[in-house]
Amino acid sequence: MRHQKTRNKLSRSASHRKALLMNLMKEVLEHERITTTEAKAKAVKPELEKLITLGKRGDLHARRQALSALSQDKFAVYRLFEEVAPRYKDRPGGYTRILKLGPRRSDATEMVFLELV
Repeated sequence: MRHQKTRNKLSRSASHRKALLMNLMKEVLEHERITTTEAKAKAVKPELEKLITLGKRGDLHARRQALSALSQDKFAVYRLFEEVAPRYKDRPGGYTRILKLGPRRSDATEMVFLELV
């Protein structure tokens, strides 16, 4: 039974979805603003918020949890803990923003900017 399982499936297998979310999180941490579809942005936003909260905690266990969530990408984890998270030390949440761009020309899928505030 799928009770309380509200995560978006995004028409992908579990491993493909996990890889997609990891890559989107790494790209947002690297570039601070990405263009993606609305469904993908809404799926990755809570995961990214949790990562930034880990970065604010800053201890070794949080760093290891972030490494696990970002597929062992040490550059992304360093950037998260040393550059991104300290910006939000006084902010209680809401580190990301979704800005709508309008439909994509090819298939009319709603496109958005996912950015760090």
